[in-house]
Amino acid sequence: MIWQLSGLLLAATVQAASLSLQSPRFTISTSDATQLRSDTLSSTKKPEPLTLGATDTLKLTFQIVESDEGKGVQPHQTFLRFYDRESGEEGIQPVRVTPGGKAKFELNMIRPPASIPPTTHNPLEVSLILGSFVHAPAQYDLFDLYIPASQTPAEHPDEASFHVLPAIKHTFRPEQKSPPQFISAVFAVAVLSPWLVLVGLWSKIGLRVPNLFSLSIVPFTALLGTFEVLLVWYWIDLKLGQVLLYGGILAIPTVFAGKQALYATGEWRAGRK
Repeated sequence: MIWQLSGLLLAATVQAASLSLQSPRFTISTSDATQLRSDTLSSTKKPEPLTLGATDTLKLTFQIVESDEGKGVQPHQTFLRFYDRESGEEGIQPVRVTPGGKAKFELNMIRPPASIPPTTHNPLEVSLILGSFVHAPAQYDLFDLYIPASQTPAEHPDEASFHVLPAIKHTFRPEQKSPPQFISAVFAVAVLSPWLVLVGLWSKIGLRVPNLFSLSIVPFTALLGTFEVLLVWYWIDLKLGQVLLYGGILAIPTVFAGKQALYATGEWRAGRK
């Protein structure tokens, strides 16, 4: 029950502590300080639209007070909103407010702030937005403002990179035609002919390797076969660095096995074994 009463009291306090504008006034002057228009603003009705030239200046002054006590307060956030209803563009400009609630904003068209949105011939709807932790938020529609149309911004060097690019169309080469089978057979016979000649000569002189499976020859022959397997493995999967590493390791026993095989062959030829 106590919590409910506290919530109701807090809601009533927030409802009562609302913010309002006191003495809002605008002044339009030229670059030589000649006053073109000056008037007070109403919180219920907008004035006739304001118009600024390329060198004119708009000054806006007001004080933010509590509605009940009329005491000047400083909201936590105070913004002017410039909104183009036709294009949907908007700009937000922070406004500095003193602890007593007094504020002043100046718009010089010679050096307009970056918060002003791109403009055309349409008016900008100017409104004041107030935000506070201890008061209810408030928004006041002040006036409509005509300002000179903004120039088209220069195109950024990387602008084209963010546009939709045309679809990439790949052009593939036509499949290569295989040569006639007769040509393929002729070249296959040319490649295999040295082996055919070798087999024919072996058949004439006879293939005699009486010590091929000797304990002095088999290790060398096996290591040579391992080298051949390593080359085939390189062609299938290995990289050059791996081939050099494995080949270097295999070279050490191959040297000793080859030296032993040569020594044994020399002994057989000399008739010592």
